[in-house]
Amino acid sequence: VQLQASGGGLVQAGGSLTLACTASERTLSKYAMGWFRQAPGKVREFVAAINWSGATTAYADSVKGRSTISRDNAKNTVYLQMNSLKYEDTAVYYCAGRTFYSSDLYVGYDKWGQGTLVTVSS
Repeated sequence: VQLQASGGGLVQAGGSLTLACTASERTLSKYAMGWFRQAPGKVREFVAAINWSGATTAYADSVKGRSTISRDNAKNTVYLQMNSLKYEDTAVYYCAGRTFYSSDLYVGYDKWGQGTLVTVSS
């Protein structure tokens, strides 16, 4: 199973960006998927996640209210829309999936995409 992330780029502070992550197989559509990010010199951190049906979502405090995660299982794709971007949102964003059930949206992902760079200019 492979995850392909896209949508990163350079954006001005206050702007918006939508990331997409497409899975190569439908398997991941049965389970939660998430987004993580890693800024230069920092550890990878949780950003947002969504359960298999889309009914339950979770967000890091740092992006809550500014971001929306969604998914289209027919397209094996999860999205992360980010608004009011800040300089500190600059990072490589990774999508994550899992091949097993867990109710915890924050941890426990065993499939990772290659990452897409988001750069927010101040």
